Amino acid sequence: MMAAAASLCRAAAWQQRHSAALERLLVAPTCVTRLSRSRWCLISSRGLHSTVYDPNEKTFEKLLIANRGEIACRVIKTCKKMGIKTVAIHSDVDSNAVHVKMADEAVCVGPAPTSKSYLNMDAIMEAIKKTRAQAVHPGYGFLSENKEFSRRLESEGVAFIGPDMLAIQAMGDKIESKLLAKNAEVNTIPGFDGVVKDADEAVRIAREIGYPVMIKASAGGGGKGMRIAWDDEETRDGFRFSSQEAASSFGDDRLLIEKFIDNPRHIEIQVLADKHDNALWLNERECSIQRRNQKVIEEAPSTFLDPETRRAMGEQAVALARAVKYSSAGTVEFLVDSKKNFYFLEMNTRLQVEHPITECITGLDLVQEMIRVAKGYPLRHKQADIPINGWAVECRVYAEDPYKSFGLPSIGRLSQYKEPLHVPNVRIDSGIQQGSEISIYYDPMISKLITYGSNRAEALKRMEEALDNYVIRGVAHNISLLREVIIHPRFVQGDISTKFLPDVYPDGFKGHKLTDTERRELLVTAASLYVAEQLRSQRFQGTQRVSIVQPDASNWELSVQLGETTHSITVSYQGSTFLVEVDGIKLSVAGEWNLAAALMSVTVDDVPRTVQCLSRDASGNISIQFLGTVYKLRILTKLAAELSKHMPEKVVEDTTSILRSPMPGTVVTVSVKPGDMVAEGQEICVIEAMKMQNSLVAAKTGKVKAVHCKAGETVGEGDLLVELE
Repeated sequence: MMAAAASLCRAAAWQQRHSAALERLLVAPTCVTRLSRSRWCLISSRGLHSTVYDPNEKTFEKLLIANRGEIACRVIKTCKKMGIKTVAIHSDVDSNAVHVKMADEAVCVGPAPTSKSYLNMDAIMEAIKKTRAQAVHPGYGFLSENKEFSRRLESEGVAFIGPDMLAIQAMGDKIESKLLAKNAEVNTIPGFDGVVKDADEAVRIAREIGYPVMIKASAGGGGKGMRIAWDDEETRDGFRFSSQEAASSFGDDRLLIEKFIDNPRHIEIQVLADKHDNALWLNERECSIQRRNQKVIEEAPSTFLDPETRRAMGEQAVALARAVKYSSAGTVEFLVDSKKNFYFLEMNTRLQVEHPITECITGLDLVQEMIRVAKGYPLRHKQADIPINGWAVECRVYAEDPYKSFGLPSIGRLSQYKEPLHVPNVRIDSGIQQGSEISIYYDPMISKLITYGSNRAEALKRMEEALDNYVIRGVAHNISLLREVIIHPRFVQGDISTKFLPDVYPDGFKGHKLTDTERRELLVTAASLYVAEQLRSQRFQGTQRVSIVQPDASNWELSVQLGETTHSITVSYQGSTFLVEVDGIKLSVAGEWNLAAALMSVTVDDVPRTVQCLSRDASGNISIQFLGTVYKLRILTKLAAELSKHMPEKVVEDTTSILRSPMPGTVVTVSVKPGDMVAEGQEICVIEAMKMQNSLVAAKTGKVKAVHCKAGETVGEGDLLVELE
């Protein structure tokens, strides 16, 4: 009785200490409340258990994160809230990374290449011993699904924040996991269950299954080592590239082949299980918006599933987890056809990149749950306790050029960086800051941008606003593509599949297509910016700033070129508003016109817009990010435009006779030498960037004049590789 009373007293004291936080949560109607710099989601009263941390629940004193970037930062945040000290590992080029600064301790584990640092088990084990860490969280990627790493930790008495070695082995191998799924009565895709030995066998198997087929790495995930083949030739190429990518990314070049389900949805179920035979499914995530088999936009829940299908998928996912005695957070991925038939794809025995959207709609902190399970605690919830509360959307913001194959990597230093945290109900998981460098050695992800709403429309509207207010300078980024997808009518209606991007943009992504009204808004905004800058430069007297806008009227006659079209625009101003006439239509433009600001709020005829002026020069060239897309304009006075007609035009380079690298990366192979004859479409060389291999081909038939690269060399975007006569 005395022990029970003491326990109740401790519980009462804990509740009293946290009463203010509890009260805020009970009152809050929606998911997100920003906590200073933590950028963390607090859920409504249905999620109380997941965002309040009991200091009396003992877990680990010190935890090492065997990862980098945003996921390392994400794990550190929860550890700090749980009172756990953290150790970061890093390569030499990551010594000033954000996750290194956030952790209590940091250890360098090697040089930049992942094989010598973040995949260097010996160095990481030494770091664990040196810091006396009691547990390791692997994040995702790298060693997160490596059974040997799990085994070595277990032999040293160090807890692995994830499932045990047997579950990793069973589910991490796509061949074995498919057999286990069949035995657990989980729906599976028809295919070959063994290891494919060579390209000839790959062709034979593909013919037996029937085209199209999916060739993919047996180990790993993340879209690497995956190719779709529609005929024998593509099967041979797919076997070669997939095995090379698999070896490079996972140290395992084994492949399997299965039937490719054309035009499916990619929907996954989050599972959570403990060591006491308790297992839950935490609803689904819709992950169908992909490029090169890698996810770009995810949302939870899915617009496509009805309660019956959701339950069936969840129960099969849990059945699979139980079959391998799974304990921790994991994800069972399914392909779902147009008739809601679903097929097991793979199980990821780790935390997923897109886990935040599940946290937003359920109220669970998945990192906290993983740590509790690893310590031996039972789950605190039953299946009936898991809600679908609101809607969450995640956009993966990458340093890449979306106009090249929906995103080829971009490298460089972030000269300016500002996250849109002032937008309501926004969460950002990032591992970078202004001044950080995006290198060729690691994934080009900048951040995961998550928005939450009481319904899907609200979540998407907040995402649109957040993307408009995201400032990223110094590298190319994919915000224009992300914004276009979330406002596209097909996406808004939920009419999506894994082929969404190639279906909607069959000729590649070209940016936002302006309506007539939007074009006028852009033109008058650019013209107003130009006049504001001219007035500013004219009215500086010494160090004293004089107001840009004067009460007397003044007229500017401008020539504004946008694309191939030149517009005559007249600008006058009075008070704080510009009056602009374009195409015979008069519009009023108001704004603060702080030309040094990264973001500018502009109102065109009472329509508010957030724009970014990226660059401008004395020749009248100006770049503006408007509705997510960057537009280049040239603005001149009427006289300057007349004189410019007499300027000679720059000769355009003939790109059919040369091959330049479309991205920074490493040359894997060069297939030609000077004097060779090549046919149009013939492979010239292979470039690897961020562990993805890209075949570069000849644009025309001709003789090789010169080769400017060799295998093993690092090349930059635009570097000359091969010349043809």
